Amino acid sequence: MTLNTVALELVPPNLDSGDQQPRDKACEEAGKVLRFAAESGLEGRIRHILMPGMIAEEDDRPVEMKPKLDVLDFWTAIKPELPGMAGLCTQVTAFSDEPALRRRLDDLTSAGIEGVVFVGVPRTMADGEGSGVAPTDALATFRDEVPNRGVILIPTRADEISRFSFKCDRGATFGLTQLLYSDAIVPFLTEFARHSDARPEILLSFGFVPTVENRVGLINWLIQDPGNAAVAAEQAFVKTLSGSEPEQRRKLMLDLYKRVVDGVADLGFPLSIHLEATYGVSAAAFTTFAQMLDYWSPAAS
Repeated sequence: MTLNTVALELVPPNLDSGDQQPRDKACEEAGKVLRFAAESGLEGRIRHILMPGMIAEEDDRPVEMKPKLDVLDFWTAIKPELPGMAGLCTQVTAFSDEPALRRRLDDLTSAGIEGVVFVGVPRTMADGEGSGVAPTDALATFRDEVPNRGVILIPTRADEISRFSFKCDRGATFGLTQLLYSDAIVPFLTEFARHSDARPEILLSFGFVPTVENRVGLINWLIQDPGNAAVAAEQAFVKTLSGSEPEQRRKLMLDLYKRVVDGVADLGFPLSIHLEATYGVSAAAFTTFAQMLDYWSPAAS
């Protein structure tokens, strides 16, 4: 079973949302999604909401990480507001033991979450440092509980082909790419297909870059990999996008989207699209997303 979807990422609101209750803030965000979708021609085309389970990261994060509404509470708040959309989420496994993680996954799937991306420790820690279940173990352990089991795929990361192959062997049914600001995924999947018979679904991730990025630098920080020349080129592209006028920015993103989609279309992987507005949903982001999806989007099943 494939997701065959266009998924929009929505981050749960802060628990301290000023004068608003977090659930009210969540419903407000859902309303924005419907409004921007209608205005941009995307009404009915977004079929999943992807909700990240946020954990504390490095102290140098450009936008402070504050405690968030739990993904499960967020989903139960917005689900009634978004008819026709199902849920996906990321779930950190590395700090939960197996019984606790099993209960959590049962709660998520019972609430209508159709797919879970298993995530490990933050990058400040080494793989295996967490006291709980490693994502690769979770993939194998919860095959029956979670039909759509995802992993993060970073095509510019060293040894990613062997890492991704191992995750597929352990039971991953889809890979969620890191935000793509180059077409590095094309040679990556081309090479992966030569070495492996696995053809998991690939959720290709594209992120809108607003002008504020050059002042704040959150996207630059999120994709960083010091010493990696391929990532440095992506960071330079992000800087170019942020400094461009809206029409040129849309053209640059559409050109990238075309290169990626055309480059991977015939490799045998089921494809879905994941869209993210890192600084929050906006009319400008949806206008860009609409142009991209007008070029290609997964056919509704």
